[in-house]
Amino acid sequence: MKEEEVKVEVEDDRVILISGERNVDKEDKNDTWHRVERSRGRFSRRFRLPGNVKIDQIKASLENGVLTVTLPKHVVEKSDVKSIEITG
Repeated sequence: MKEEEVKVEVEDDRVILISGERNVDKEDKNDTWHRVERSRGRFSRRFRLPGNVKIDQIKASLENGVLTVTLPKHVVEKSDVKSIEITG
């Protein structure tokens, strides 16, 4: 796949949409496939994002036909634990 054949978008602040169209000009009978979800045509997938994702820092890259989407998370600071003395 080529970069111009794939789109990655965020909808409604918490849903990521991956869509595109794959066109196969020629099939090579010598290729061995483990699994091919769609050999050609349009596709789209939606995923709900967790609340701790930094929406403005999402990145996507396409290398050798593999799409990688990076979803950085907000760092959650752990609160200090305070022991409470039990009396009585």
